[in-house]
Amino acid sequence: SQSERQQSDSNTDSIFEFEPALEKSGAAAEPLTRTAEPPKTYPLGLVLKACPEIADYAVDGIGNWRDFMITAAQVRGYLGVSPSAYEDACHVMGQEIAAVVIACILQRAQHIESAGGYLRVLTEKARAGEFSVGPMLMAALRANGATAKMTG
Repeated sequence: SQSERQQSDSNTDSIFEFEPALEKSGAAAEPLTRTAEPPKTYPLGLVLKACPEIADYAVDGIGNWRDFMITAAQVRGYLGVSPSAYEDACHVMGQEIAAVVIACILQRAQHIESAGGYLRVLTEKARAGEFSVGPMLMAALRANGATAKMTG
């Protein structure tokens, strides 16, 4: 168990090597390169409302996207998703979207037989341009609608 935790912690660091940190990249360059694309992700508050269970795994809470992505990288280990499957998803979908997918998988973990296999299928669909996290996120939001209304 302790070695799994150490492995999980070390894998968390590698996830953030794929792309420059958001703080380092100039925000002004982003609109120039992605003007025709839709926004990269959804508001963090919406994601947390749709997938509240991930917050239970955050050591110091989730206050920003970095906290969310670190927590998702840890949760992927608890779900049995291999580091290679998650790294591939991060490369294909982007770190934020891959983290949202992990949160959605966690939310429905009891209904998903193989979280790693499911993530690999979604990654292949994304690679082929056939996957958008929006419908998955909206389904999670609808599924948690009653809970969200009672608590929010």
